[in-house]
Amino acid sequence: MALIDQVQSDMTAAMKSSDQARLDALRMIKAALMKHKVDTMKPLDQAAELQILNTIIKQRREAAEMFRKGNRPELAEKEENELKIVESYMPAAPSEEEIEAAIASAISETGVTSLKQMGLVMKAAQAKLAGKRLDGKALSDRVRAKLS
Repeated sequence: MALIDQVQSDMTAAMKSSDQARLDALRMIKAALMKHKVDTMKPLDQAAELQILNTIIKQRREAAEMFRKGNRPELAEKEENELKIVESYMPAAPSEEEIEAAIASAISETGVTSLKQMGLVMKAAQAKLAGKRLDGKALSDRVRAKLS
């Protein structure tokens, strides 16, 4: 089932159960998916869906952090609850071993030894972990540690 169809059926269930918080988060996801679909004039593929969900997750994390700094914990909690709902639609995160193996094989395949060529290793590692939920910053930090 396509993600947008899954979100639509979950929206119906949330409406029936009067779960307003979940409904709001699902509407946000659907709006982002539909906007991308209209903007690109192409049907959504899995990579585009994953990218959109990653963008939403990043926005929710940043908003929650800003609300915490602004002494608004109730709004931060709302953002974090939405974040959990969005994350439930993401594919499984790779294990620590999978990440380490992908980085090691990317380094050996590219033959990179210096930090200046870190981008090559990042591309190769991301390609190996495609289809999994991946935090680019965390991956970048690990690659940097291995190369330095």
